[in-house]
Amino acid sequence: MRLLDPTVRDYRSLAEGFQWRIPPRFNIGAACLAHPADRLAMVAVDGNGQAVDWTFGAMSRRANQLANALAALGAKRGDRVGVLLPQCPETAIAHMAIYRSGLIAVPLFTLFGPDALSYRLRDSGAVAVITDAGGCEKLGGIGEDLSGLRHIMSIDGANEGALDFHGLCDRASDSFGVADTAADDPALIIYTSGTTGPPKGALHAHRVLLGHLPGVEYPHCFFPQAGDRFWTPADWAWIGGLLDVLLPAWYHGVPVVAYRANKFDPEHAFDLMRRFEVRNVFLPPTALKLMRNAELKREQAPALRSIGTGGEILGSEMIDWGRSVLGGEINEFYGQTECNLVVGNCSEVASLRPGSMGRPIPGHRVAVVDGDGQTVPLGTVGDIAVRQPDPVMFLGYWNNESATTRKYRGEWLITGDQARADEDGYLWFVGRDDDVITSAGYRIGPGEVEDAVLAHEGVAMAAVIGVPDPVRTQRIKAFVVLKQGVEGSEGLIREIQDMVRSRLGAHEYPREVAFVDALPMTATGKIKRADLRRREGG
Repeated sequence: MRLLDPTVRDYRSLAEGFQWRIPPRFNIGAACLAHPADRLAMVAVDGNGQAVDWTFGAMSRRANQLANALAALGAKRGDRVGVLLPQCPETAIAHMAIYRSGLIAVPLFTLFGPDALSYRLRDSGAVAVITDAGGCEKLGGIGEDLSGLRHIMSIDGANEGALDFHGLCDRASDSFGVADTAADDPALIIYTSGTTGPPKGALHAHRVLLGHLPGVEYPHCFFPQAGDRFWTPADWAWIGGLLDVLLPAWYHGVPVVAYRANKFDPEHAFDLMRRFEVRNVFLPPTALKLMRNAELKREQAPALRSIGTGGEILGSEMIDWGRSVLGGEINEFYGQTECNLVVGNCSEVASLRPGSMGRPIPGHRVAVVDGDGQTVPLGTVGDIAVRQPDPVMFLGYWNNESATTRKYRGEWLITGDQARADEDGYLWFVGRDDDVITSAGYRIGPGEVEDAVLAHEGVAMAAVIGVPDPVRTQRIKAFVVLKQGVEGSEGLIREIQDMVRSRLGAHEYPREVAFVDALPMTATGKIKRADLRRREGG
C-alpha cells in the first residue's frame, strides 16, 4: 500500500491531500513478510560474486524458526537482541524474527571495536547477540563486562561460547504466532553519537516503518514501480541502510540486493548494479564522490530508475555529474536517527535546486524555528524542527529521560541542525549547532573518539574535530597534549591511530593527529572545539 498517490505530480496537492494511515496494531516483521511465498525477496551476493535468491516464503520460514529458537533460549517480549552482522540473509532473518517475537533489535556495526560494542550491549541490556565468527572473536574479549548477555549465536557454526545459529533454526518449527504488537510498541534501538557523553540509543516503535514510507516513495519517484530492485552500500546497522532501504522495500514486496564490501569500490559497485539489475539505489554522498573521482563512464552505468542520497548536501557539480554519468537525477533527502526522512526532493514533481535539501516530505510538518520554538521569517537562519506527533519520530532515548527532554522545544523536535527556508518552502542547510562530525556518511561524536585517544598512556588531553575533506566531507583530526616527558613522533601518531581503530572502528580513527602544548578551554574547563575548527578552516 503506497502512501503517496503516483497520479498526483504537484507538491502542494500531495502535501495537502496526504493522510497518515497508522493502524493501532502493527508489527514490522509481519508486514515485511506478508507477500506471496514465491516472490523474490533478496539476491544475496557473497564476496566471490556468487548469488543466491531468497523468496519471501523462505525468509518467513527461517524467521519463524529463529523466533522459536530465541523463545526456547528464554528470550521474552521486550528483551533486547543485538544483530552484529554485515549485509546478508541472516541479518534480515534476525530482524524479522526479533520483530515478530515482540523483542527489540539492537543493530550493531561490524566495524565497531570492543569498546563500542561493550558500551552498546551493556547500555541496552541485550540478552543475546546474533553474529558471525568475526563478531564472536570481538565479543570474546569483552565477555566479563556483559553479565546480562546470556547467549551468542553464530551463523558460522558453534564455537567456544557461541551457539550454532543454523543448527538451532534447523531443529525449530517453521510455524510461529506473530506477537500482537501495538504500532507504538518498541521495536529497535539505534545508537547515535552526540557531542558530549557516550552514544545515545534512539528507541523506535513499530510505526517507524510506516513513518519512513513517504520519505522513500517521494525521492525514489513514487516507489515502488514494476521491476524495481533496491540496493545500498550503506550498512544495515545504520538507519540509512535499514529503514531507508531494506524494511521499506520489503514492506512493498520489492527485492533487495544484499552486498556490502569492507571498502567501497566504485567500479565494483557499477558492476554489481548492472549485473543484478538494480533499479533503485541509496548512495551516500561519499560513495557518489568516489564514483565521480573514479571517472566512470556513462556506458558503464547501470539502468537506474531512482537515485537517492542523504547526509550531506550535494552541489550543482555532483548533480550534473549524476545526470551525465548515472543517467538520472540524484534526489537528496534529510533526516536523523531520531526522526528520519522528513525533508527531500522528487525530480518528477519539481526541478531540483542545487544546494537545497528539498521541501518537507508529505505527511511531515517541518519548520525553521528560533530558541523559543517560534517559526522564523523566510530567509532567516534557525533550527530545523519537526512537529510532534509524527509516526517516524523516536519514542525517546533508551534509559536517558533527560536527553529526551532536551531534544524537544514545546511541540517541536529540534534536530540540532540549522537552515533557512525560502518563499517556496525549500530548506537550505546552513550548519550544525553542535560538534558532531560527518565523515563518509557516518555521524561521529567527538567524545567517544577523544576517550579512545586518552586511553593511550602517553596522552594527557585530547580534542577531536572534523576538518574539511573533498571526499569524506570531513575527516577526523585529533589535537593531543602529551604527558610530560613524552615526545611526539610519527610512530606515536600511528600508535594512537591504530589504538582508536581497534577500540572503536575503522571509520572513527583520526586521520590526522597534531601535538599541541594546550587546548582552548572555557572558564569551566570545557574544550572550545569551535576555536579549533576556526583554526582549521572548518
